[in-house]
Amino acid sequence: MFTNMDNNELDKYAQNIIDGMQLSDDDLRKMLLINDSMELEKLHYVARKVRDHYFGNKVFLYSFVYFSTHCKNRCAFCYYNTMNKINRYRLELEDIRNICKQLKGEQIHMVDLTMGEDPYFYEEPSRFAKVIDIVKEELNLPIMVSPGVLDDKTLEMLRGHGANFLALYQETYDEELYKNLRVGQSFSDRIHAREFAQKIGYCVEDGLLTGVGNDVESTIISLKGMAKDNPQMVRVMTFIPQEGTPLEKKVQESNLSELKIISVLRLMFPNRLIPASLDVEGIEGMVYRLNAGANVVTSIIPSDSSLEGVANYDRKHEERKRDPKSVVEKLRTMGMEPAAQSDFNRILGVVA
Repeated sequence: MFTNMDNNELDKYAQNIIDGMQLSDDDLRKMLLINDSMELEKLHYVARKVRDHYFGNKVFLYSFVYFSTHCKNRCAFCYYNTMNKINRYRLELEDIRNICKQLKGEQIHMVDLTMGEDPYFYEEPSRFAKVIDIVKEELNLPIMVSPGVLDDKTLEMLRGHGANFLALYQETYDEELYKNLRVGQSFSDRIHAREFAQKIGYCVEDGLLTGVGNDVESTIISLKGMAKDNPQMVRVMTFIPQEGTPLEKKVQESNLSELKIISVLRLMFPNRLIPASLDVEGIEGMVYRLNAGANVVTSIIPSDSSLEGVANYDRKHEERKRDPKSVVEKLRTMGMEPAAQSDFNRILGVVA
């Protein structure tokens, strides 16, 4: 698709995207089938051109607090699924407060409060609200909640306590694949929760999982499904086999598919937030993802933190290097830097 284009032609293609050009199914197919390294770099070049038009060299950073690894679900891909016999934790409120104190003064724009669908919080949602209250009190930053599927009433309550963003990944819009991944869970309930959250003032994040049996056509279905509600943040992550899960024996794919999809997402969602997660390949992987068109660094944790992540490629590493200072240092070697908090607040519609 880009093989014979020179830089001027690539720049023109990027400008067409900025001017509103929409990708056809055939465009998506051609991009997702790219295997030649030179052509892939041209795709990434176009994606960076589009990103830089809207964001320059500025990157948004958010830290996360995985405060409960208990979950009632049976997701085939997830280490924390209820059937897996693993050590779990549920942080006390003071533990959460202490983590926030560690993050004070760091260059982060938002805190992501992540949990499994823990019955302790689902049965008494006010417990979750207390977690939000503590983070607001200590850091006074925008808050993302990543709690799984919540009912409308709970979403309204958490919004009232100051939650700004809802992260709720569909993983796939291929309904047959969804049944195999999110075992026993409603496809439509996840969509409804994001739609309702947007109606009451949340920004929302949707996400795809690649490397789990999604071929090109399945991926196109998912990209188009994601586009329907025009979320404020869109992501893709590479599946990492997790010990004790139904998919633990599945061979892990390279990051090639994820990097292509990040670039495609940038062309489909030119002015949206696209994460580069530290939870898949760490700080070096962050570089690949930013070079593919991402503009957000996620899964930042305090220095020496033992907090769990979702994919946790570095669960057994002695040095994880996912702290804010390490991320900022690496960004600056790339000619990038953290955006101002006011820039992020404008995206969220938050009064600074």
